[in-house]
Amino acid sequence: MKRDKEPVRTRWALLRFSIIGPLLMAPPKPGELQSALAELAAKTYRHPTTGEALRFGVSTIERWFYQAKNTSGSPLDALARKVPSHTGRHPSMSTKLEIALRAQYQQHPRWSYQLHRDNLLALAKEHPELGKVPSYTTISRFMKAQGLFKQRRQTKGKRSGPGMYEGRETRSFEVEHVHALWHADYHVGSRRVLLPSGEWAPCYLLAILDDRSRLCCHLQWYLQQTAETFVHGLSQAILKRGLPRALMTDNGSAMMASETIEGLQRLGIVHYPTLPYTPAQNAKAEIFWALSEGRLMPMLERVPMLTLALLNQATQSWVELEYHRSIHRELAESPLNAAMNVVSVARPAPESQTLRHLFRTEETRAQRRSDGTITVGGTRFELPSRYRTLLRPMVRFARWDLSSVDLVCPRNGTILCELYPLDKNRNADRKRRVLEPPINIRTPAPEQPASVKSHTPPEYSDQGGIAPHLRQLMREYAATGLPPAYLPHTSEPDEEQTETNAHPATEHKLDAKAGYPAQGE
Repeated sequence: MKRDKEPVRTRWALLRFSIIGPLLMAPPKPGELQSALAELAAKTYRHPTTGEALRFGVSTIERWFYQAKNTSGSPLDALARKVPSHTGRHPSMSTKLEIALRAQYQQHPRWSYQLHRDNLLALAKEHPELGKVPSYTTISRFMKAQGLFKQRRQTKGKRSGPGMYEGRETRSFEVEHVHALWHADYHVGSRRVLLPSGEWAPCYLLAILDDRSRLCCHLQWYLQQTAETFVHGLSQAILKRGLPRALMTDNGSAMMASETIEGLQRLGIVHYPTLPYTPAQNAKAEIFWALSEGRLMPMLERVPMLTLALLNQATQSWVELEYHRSIHRELAESPLNAAMNVVSVARPAPESQTLRHLFRTEETRAQRRSDGTITVGGTRFELPSRYRTLLRPMVRFARWDLSSVDLVCPRNGTILCELYPLDKNRNADRKRRVLEPPINIRTPAPEQPASVKSHTPPEYSDQGGIAPHLRQLMREYAATGLPPAYLPHTSEPDEEQTETNAHPATEHKLDAKAGYPAQGE
C-alpha cells in the first residue's frame, strides 16, 4: 500500500524493517541464517513508492540484518536511506556559471527556467571559461533552491517596479484587545437585486470586522461603493460597538476620500491603508467573503426576485444568530464570546448628528462681498452678516450631502454656525435685516456698554475737517520756516485780511505785491 503522507526515506526504512523483522524477533540458530535469508529473498515485495513487485538479494537482506542488529539506536534510523553528502549542493554548477545565471536572472526575472538554460548555452559558447552547462533539471533545481523563482508579469496599471516588495515576508497577525483594530472592505455580491424601477443591479457587501474577536461590527449591502455608503456603514458600526483605535482598509476611492480620512482623524482613529496590490494584509475581511458566499447566499438561491431590503434583512439575521454564535476555527470559540471575554479598548461613541458633521472635508472659499455668499459644489450658501469680514472662510462639507455646510474657525476647528443653501425666492420679499456687528473670530473684542461705544474723546475727533495725516504735514511744513510756495492771485483778499485769516501755524507777514516776508521783519 502506498504511504503518500510519509517521506520516501521513511518508507524504505519501514520496508526493510518489515523484511528483517522476523529475524530480529526470532534469531536463527547457528548455521541456519543463510537458509532464512534465502527464504526472504525468494519472496516478492511492493515498491514503497510505485507499488510494483520487487525482490532483493540474499547479500542485501543480510546487510540490512546486521545494520539493524548492531546499531545502538533505532533500527529504523539504521535502515533508512543515507542522506547523500552532496545534498543541497550543485557540483555541476561552477562559480562562474552561477554568477552568470544570477546576473541573467536580475535582468530577466520573468524568463522561464528553460529559457534561462538556453541562453546559458549560448553564453557558454561565447565564453568557454564558463564550462559545461548542466541539464534543465539541474538548472531549475538550482534556481528554486536559491530563491530565483519566475516572477509573474505585472498586469496593466500596477505601478510596481522590479523588486518593489521583494525581501518582505508575509506573516499572520492578531492584536491583543477587542476593538483595537477593525477591518473594512467591500465585496461584489454573486447575485443581482431587483430595483423598484424594474432593473437588475449588482450589489456590494460592506463588512466591518474586529481583528481580535472576528466580531462583525456591521454588515450591509449597498448599490454603490462610494464614500457616502462607506461613511454610512462605518457610522452604524461606531454607534453599535463604540469607537475603535485603528481601522485597516484597502486603497479604494471610498476609503481614501477626504471625508473619510478627515473624519477618522477627528475621531482619533488611526487609519492603516494596505500596501498597493497586497490584499493579504486585509485577509480577515477576504476570508469572511468565502463564508458569506458559502453559507448565506446558497440559502437565498431559490428566491427569484431578490430585493435589496430582503437581502439586508436576511444578512442581519444570519450574522447575528449564526455567525456570531458559531465556533471560530482559529479562536476555538464564537466571536460573540471572544468579544465579551477579551479586554476591550473601545471608546464611547458620539451621537449620530455629531458623526454626520465629523465625516466632512474642510476647504476654504472666497466670500462674495456683494451679497455675502460662498459657492460649494456649484451651490451658493449665505453667510450671516456678522461674518462678512471673513475674506476666505473655512467650511466643512460632504460632497454627497449639500443640504448644509458648517462654517468652522480656521484656528481651532470649532463649528461657528451651520450654513444653508441660498433661497432666492424667499429673499424676494424685499425684507432686509439690519447688519449685525462684525465678529472677529481670531481675537473677539470684549463687550462694551452702549454709552462707552457712542462717546468719542475730543482729542481724537477731526479738527476743522482736516485729516490727521494732513495736519501733521502742515505742522512739519510750518516748522521749516519757509513761506507757502505759491503766489496769491490778485483777486485774493489784502494782506491784513490774509494775516487775519491765516492759519495759526503760519506767522509770516506776506508782502502784498511780491508775496515774500516784508523787509526788516
